[in-house]
Amino acid sequence: MRPSPLKSPTVTSLPEAENKHRESYHTRPERRTPKMSLVMEVEEENNDMYIPKQWSEAADAIAHGGSNTLTAFICGPKNSGKSTFSRHLLHVLLRRHKRVAYLDSDVGQSEFTPPGCLSLTILDRETIDVKTQPERCFFFGDISSKRDPELYLTYIFALYDHYRKQYGQVSTSSSPSNNGVPLIVNTGGWVKGIGYDVLVDMLKHISPSHVVNICISAKSKNLPSGAFWSKDGDAEAITLIEINSARQDSLNRSVLVHKDSRHLRDLSIVTYFRQCFPSDMNVTSIKEIAQALAAHLPYEVSVSAVNIKHLHCEVPKAEIFYSLNASIVGLAVDSEGSGHLPRCVGLGIVRGIDTLRQVLYIITPVPQNVLEDVDLLLQGFIQIPTCLLQVHGCVSPYMASNALPGI
Repeated sequence: MRPSPLKSPTVTSLPEAENKHRESYHTRPERRTPKMSLVMEVEEENNDMYIPKQWSEAADAIAHGGSNTLTAFICGPKNSGKSTFSRHLLHVLLRRHKRVAYLDSDVGQSEFTPPGCLSLTILDRETIDVKTQPERCFFFGDISSKRDPELYLTYIFALYDHYRKQYGQVSTSSSPSNNGVPLIVNTGGWVKGIGYDVLVDMLKHISPSHVVNICISAKSKNLPSGAFWSKDGDAEAITLIEINSARQDSLNRSVLVHKDSRHLRDLSIVTYFRQCFPSDMNVTSIKEIAQALAAHLPYEVSVSAVNIKHLHCEVPKAEIFYSLNASIVGLAVDSEGSGHLPRCVGLGIVRGIDTLRQVLYIITPVPQNVLEDVDLLLQGFIQIPTCLLQVHGCVSPYMASNALPGI
């Protein structure tokens, strides 16, 4: 049994300078300012879905399609409503099935994981509206597949193959709820150039029973109509459903709600690290979460106990510590199956680095019993939201001047 690479947090594990900064912002009186509740912001971003009749009919047709291995592949350009339709379809399928699998390939705005992750999540009626852990997750480390389409597809294929092996078996029962676990594949909005090629490769590997192509009024931005992934244009046994974006104006033009993608990603990351604290702890605003995280005792990680891998770039050995400091990393297990692919168990913030002791300080909501298996840190291009760096009463607790003693 190998030793745990992530030790329990202790007060003495932090440099003295950091403790002084903690005291400064805990004892200094705060101004009375209006609080923006994180809960309110998330609810505003996830308000009641508008489902037009065409969408309802499409979802019902998929749910009652009679396919033994129901796999619905949702595609379309950016801001066409793919995630909204996928969520609606999930609710519809759960009326007929005990469980539904959800393969999220949108690394920029994922549904059940923080940004930068590709995941397969199994949901039932009880877990659909709560934060649930994915069945399997890989850390891609970027908000788009552009940097490494090949690695992106490798992860997607591995997730789908895992689904097929574990949940895609067809039952001999005549009940539709026992005909395997249906799968929803939600995709990103990059549908031109290499993005189109990636989408076609996904379709060919997954070979879904249903393809939903969501179109907007700007025809030049849409995917081609028909079975565009097939050379002869024949969808064979695949049911193709083409629907319009949910909202149209009086001229039948798509009315898209242009959301600030970066803001949504930041909210997702903040919500994820809010899990570092008990649910009944009174930290609801982003400001309160930022201060709580800055004061949170990190795990001590010996550099010799983990491997460090930089995704999508090469970092000189002498610059590794500078690169890791104040960054978000994927916490991965590289010593087990998954087709030799590192399985991600969660994210962590590199709170600081003691170069003399060769120790990293990491903040993460991942339980310690899970962390004991972590042997790989993956660094990509997922950044700490600016709102978490703005801690009242002290300089940023993640700045290199505070966290890299001895340099």
